[in-house]
Amino acid sequence: MARALTQREILTELEPVAGAALDRHLAMVKEWHPHDYVPWDEGRNFAQLGGVDWDPEQSRLGEVAKAALVTNLLTEDNLPSYHREIAENFSLDGAWGTWVGRWTAEENRHSVVLRDYLVVTRGVDPVALENARMTHMTNGFAPPLDAVTAAGQAGFLYSVAYVSFQELATRISHRNTAQFCEDPIAEDIMQRLALDENLHMIFYRTLCGAALDLVPDQAMVAIDAIVENFRMPGAGMPDFRRNGVLMAKHGVYDLRQHLEEVLLPVMRQWNIFGRNDFGPAGEQARERLAAFLGDLEHVRVPRFEEQRDRALARERARL
Repeated sequence: MARALTQREILTELEPVAGAALDRHLAMVKEWHPHDYVPWDEGRNFAQLGGVDWDPEQSRLGEVAKAALVTNLLTEDNLPSYHREIAENFSLDGAWGTWVGRWTAEENRHSVVLRDYLVVTRGVDPVALENARMTHMTNGFAPPLDAVTAAGQAGFLYSVAYVSFQELATRISHRNTAQFCEDPIAEDIMQRLALDENLHMIFYRTLCGAALDLVPDQAMVAIDAIVENFRMPGAGMPDFRRNGVLMAKHGVYDLRQHLEEVLLPVMRQWNIFGRNDFGPAGEQARERLAAFLGDLEHVRVPRFEEQRDRALARERARL
């Protein structure tokens, strides 16, 4: 049986892969600037500077678009917590450090453009938005305890598995949010962010795939723990449950999308169920994962869709 590698050993072995993935990312990423996406001529002062404070009638966004945009923005706002997690569990040396800095800078643009757009267009209450930001960032982000315990440690393998799924989930949420904005400017913003998230996902997916080749059992245990305990990084924000239910009910991001557009495609990319290099620990983790995915497909997703359809029918009946 192969010896389990330490986190430092794994990072050292995978640094050439990280360097190649970083070079590919820098060759593919498109330069863009948040100020180019904001309709500044719609802006006006608020009451403190002699203008008018926000009123719900000023917003042209629907309820679903507001919930999705606020959720996406507050998620991006919590970047300091994510940077800390990535920096602690990756490395600040060599290609790893360059990636951590580059990824952080790119993600920060997302919160800049979303907030500028929402405040300038008066899409949501800026006071409520700021209060929610303060609460969410004060609480911060930490990996789910159950996943950490199951994986044995909250280290590189846990982190790289988590962001492989999370970045793709965020891309899909951004892309689908665009469809509810009914504003071509907001649609362009969300499509732009989705393109960034896709490139981030490719980097992390590549590194997690390389980790599977290097330490199959250790990586498989981490992947299973992440999938079974997955939560989006905004789970602790104010009104997350309400907004999450609204987004799921209307197809911004729901359980079937999570299964069919996030979990299964990534695991196919890694050939999880076609590999023959697992030892006992990896095989057991793969079996647990298969059982979990089966329950998700045959029990949880149909149950969610039945409940969603009933809720939508009740809404239509009230109209």
